[in-house]
Amino acid sequence: MQFNKKVFAASAAITMAVAYVVCAIFVGLFPNLAVKFLGWMTHLVNINAGVRITSGSFIGGLLPIVFYSYAGAWLFAWMYNRAAKR
Repeated sequence: MQFNKKVFAASAAITMAVAYVVCAIFVGLFPNLAVKFLGWMTHLVNINAGVRITSGSFIGGLLPIVFYSYAGAWLFAWMYNRAAKR
């Protein structure tokens, strides 16, 4: 079985975009709780930075996530197809 690399990569990129939007909404609605979660996930003890979601920071974060998701998923599918041939 071969992966369709473009479909797989696009699906992964769209999935990450949706996750990013949900996360941005969460941060916008509950900034203090979001900072706590970030601290927990990255093992930070003290975060004293303010959290603001602007249209620029939203797009600035979304584009790299979509690009890296697509590229990573394409690479994964390529490696999978190569391994599946053997």
